[in-house]
Order: sequence, then structure tokens, then C-alpha cells
Amino acid sequence: MTMTTLYSAMSLPVRPSLWSGLLRLLRSWADALATYWMRRDAIKTLRQLDDRALHDIGISRCQIESAVAGDVDGLELVRLR
Repeated sequence: MTMTTLYSAMSLPVRPSLWSGLLRLLRSWADALATYWMRRDAIKTLRQLDDRALHDIGISRCQIESAVAGDVDGLELVRLR
């Protein structure tokens, strides 16, 4: 005797609705805006430091924006004098 199993619950392909797409778009814009504000705040804070404090953390004044952006290629990895 052979037993078979029937699955009656078929899954339909998921189609994103217009609202879910709009919500994802708004969330990505909000995330980008929040990231922009945090980077601008970090740049402002670093610009308020004197040259000695910047030297202590290993960047020069002209490298502030590259350091905040995480652009390692833009930073010269040499010892500051």
C-alpha cells in the first residue's frame, strides 16, 4: 500500500504592491538623509578641533572629509610631522 500526500496550499508569487514600493523608497531616502546629517555633523566637529588634536587621531585638516567618508584611498597613510 502506497501513501501519498497532497498539498492544498499553493503559494502565489509575491508581487510587491505600489505602497510597499513607495515605503521602501521613502525609507531609503530617509536613511540617506540621516547618513548625510551624521557625516556633516562629524565633519563640523572635526573642523572645530585644533591641528594638534587632529594630529593625535592621525589625520590632517585637509583629510577630514575623506576620513569621515571612510575613503581610505583618499588618505595618505604616512606619518604626520
